[in-house]
Amino acid sequence: MNPTQKSGAAATDLEQMQDEFDKVWGNPRGWRALTIVNHTTIGLRFLVTGAFFFLVGGLLAMLIRTQLALPGYELMEPDVYNQVFTMHGTVMMFLFAVPMMEGLAVYLIPKMIGARDLVFPRLSALGYYCYLFGGLILLSSIFLDLAPKAGWFMYTPLSSSAHTPGVNSDFWLLGITFVEISAVSAGVELVVSILRTRTNGMALHKMPLYVWYILVMAMMIVVGFPPLILGSILLELERAAGMPFFDVARGGDPVLWQHLFWLFGHPEVYIIFLPGAGIVSTLIPVFCQRPLVGYRWVVLGVLTTGFISFGLWVHHMFTVGIPQLATAFFSAASMLVAIPTGVQIFAWLATLWLGKPVYKVPMLWLVGFLIVFVAGGLTGVMLALVPFDWQVHDTHFVVAHMHYVLVGGMVFPLMAGLYYWLPHFSGRMPSAKLGRWGFWLFFIGFNVTFLIMHWTGLIGMPRRVYTYDTGLGWDMPNLVSSIGSFIMAAGVATILLDIILHFRFGVRAPKNPWNADTLEWATSLPPSAYNFVSLPDVTDRHPLWKDPELPDSIARGEHALTVIDHGRRETWGSDPLTGKVREIIHLPGNSWLPFIASVFLAALCLSLLNKAYILSIIATMATLIVLLRWSWENGAHPAAAPDAHTQPGEPPLHSRTFDGPGLWGMGVTLLANGALYLSLLFGWFYLWTVSPQWKVPDSGLNGWLMLASALLLSAGTLWLHRLIKHLRAGTHSGLMQQLALLGCIALAQSAMLLWLMLTAGLAPTETAHDAVIFVMLAYNLIHCTLAAVLTGLQAWRVSLGYVGDKAPYEPVVVEQLWYYNLGVLWISYAAIVLFPATWGGA
Repeated sequence: MNPTQKSGAAATDLEQMQDEFDKVWGNPRGWRALTIVNHTTIGLRFLVTGAFFFLVGGLLAMLIRTQLALPGYELMEPDVYNQVFTMHGTVMMFLFAVPMMEGLAVYLIPKMIGARDLVFPRLSALGYYCYLFGGLILLSSIFLDLAPKAGWFMYTPLSSSAHTPGVNSDFWLLGITFVEISAVSAGVELVVSILRTRTNGMALHKMPLYVWYILVMAMMIVVGFPPLILGSILLELERAAGMPFFDVARGGDPVLWQHLFWLFGHPEVYIIFLPGAGIVSTLIPVFCQRPLVGYRWVVLGVLTTGFISFGLWVHHMFTVGIPQLATAFFSAASMLVAIPTGVQIFAWLATLWLGKPVYKVPMLWLVGFLIVFVAGGLTGVMLALVPFDWQVHDTHFVVAHMHYVLVGGMVFPLMAGLYYWLPHFSGRMPSAKLGRWGFWLFFIGFNVTFLIMHWTGLIGMPRRVYTYDTGLGWDMPNLVSSIGSFIMAAGVATILLDIILHFRFGVRAPKNPWNADTLEWATSLPPSAYNFVSLPDVTDRHPLWKDPELPDSIARGEHALTVIDHGRRETWGSDPLTGKVREIIHLPGNSWLPFIASVFLAALCLSLLNKAYILSIIATMATLIVLLRWSWENGAHPAAAPDAHTQPGEPPLHSRTFDGPGLWGMGVTLLANGALYLSLLFGWFYLWTVSPQWKVPDSGLNGWLMLASALLLSAGTLWLHRLIKHLRAGTHSGLMQQLALLGCIALAQSAMLLWLMLTAGLAPTETAHDAVIFVMLAYNLIHCTLAAVLTGLQAWRVSLGYVGDKAPYEPVVVEQLWYYNLGVLWISYAAIVLFPATWGGA
């Protein structure tokens, strides 16, 4: 056979292999597109939906600036204005900023780490639909004239039913909680995917910097969002059921809401900033054609920023009466966070100084970011000084600072990233001329709008006022700000036009058009659903600079995991530290279950809004049934792992190990769950020590029964631990029977908790004390019941052969839930039984 015949045969084999990959990984069309779980499609859906909400938020901003352009102008009535500014902040913070950055990460992360998909594809799809439906429910309130109007921060008591009757605030509480499910699910997905699905050889110290930023951001979401979810649940329980968590007269405290909100709110500022900074750290080396200066220092700065951000929440509460020692501590911490941020900024500047930057359109946005964000950071340090904060708190100075930080730290890098990755999305290059016009209009308009707003605040204009009188010195600054906002809107329109036109008229993008160094540019443009025909080994932080031919060798199938005739979607499962391959993770395919589950969750949200509680119970049960059906097809089930054998010499499938991705998913989910519980515990001790009307009634809570319940759970957990130990050693006997008995123990323990709640004589609508105890006991009851159901499910799966010696890892996943429940129940016992007995009270 001559060389031409050999190359022709190789091309035929490659085409056949790609066809087989397309059959297994391909996305359906029409209505069945709702079943797609592939990360590329889900990420693009997040980006498109986020862009839509950005335009909605921008339109609301234009209404605000039009209203404030002239003194005494009455475009909107005060009530409508309150709705508009509340929805502007809500849409931009909750429906645009975080979901947009998560969507970009969902699209990019598997490609950057050399994986074929995220580790829980169906969870990504569920998260997107929750985001879409939650956002639409919240947005519908505008057209129903029922939009929330208590501010995007929903401070109590203004947002309580006494001061904001109707369902306006309920739209916010239920809609935002629905959206937060999406955020937390994406956080769990990204953390586990980064730690467990990197391609062979990509150790932690070889990860692209963008991946480091997303890992820290995702961990912050997992820990930082649950306090707001808890606060929203408690406030909705107060509004709908009369439980007085924030009512001073009945033992609550409205400042508790501020603590819960800003426990989420201040980390969210960095959750928004860090992905933007990750884009900057990715693009600057590309446009300077040299590695970033100080890789290890930047990683340390990112980790430190994420850690410190959780100690700054009182920064927003200096004027509410915080003790002087606390204000001094949080003021110092607020200034301290500038140090790791400064490390990153100096690394970027040093790279620009040592390199030869090329000022293409993405680079213009990066320069704009450096100017705007540094200015916003400096005013942030000013606000960290308590005396200065007292002077400008709740003025337009704070509005200006917030926009300089959030728009500078998020929108500018995002625009740079969109122009940089547009060829990846579409396979076409955008217009350089329109891109430059869009940048300059946006940059000039933004600074005209918000730079002068610092002065407006310094001369006393409060935020959130719907109009103002003439002669206060605010007329000209407001008019200039409003003119600037229209210039900025023209910039957004130009950018949007450029993006739309480039899909039709853009020049075809060459391979790796920017000569980038990261693996996402090793895919085809636009990428296939499986990203890589073969998964490469990575031995360098800059794989495409080290081996420019790597994309071609990947496409020719010269690397690993190219067998597809078994019909499974597969990617590597790697060691979290070293990146060495440990197993093959088989990924679920397209499914209706995420969409159906999100529809039932939306029905639950709508039924609660309409006080249709019977329907809400039905929707809850339907959701649980769908989720149980979902979990049934996991692990070694034939639908999840057809032909569960691997090739000779290959690692085992993850369902044949004790350390599959479900174990990590459960661990990170319980971390989020623990953050929610600790927020509830914080509320208990906060009200106990601060609330002036806190009362400890003689509730009759049976401490001995709760102790017996905890001891029973301890015995069951110890039994399960020994069972798992024998399963690992291969010496177990009667696995199904033992799991069934353990399920009965968990059910009996749940029954004891239910009896405790029913016989305790709690009055959760009369005192905050009893309301917190009621929620804490309900929390324990729900989790113990869940453990009973999942353990019983494991026993059933053992009987069908889905769990056993050859597929052992599922019981290990459930074991984590038992340990978590054990810890939470003992802590609850100490908090609501031992603590009152020690410090006084019945």
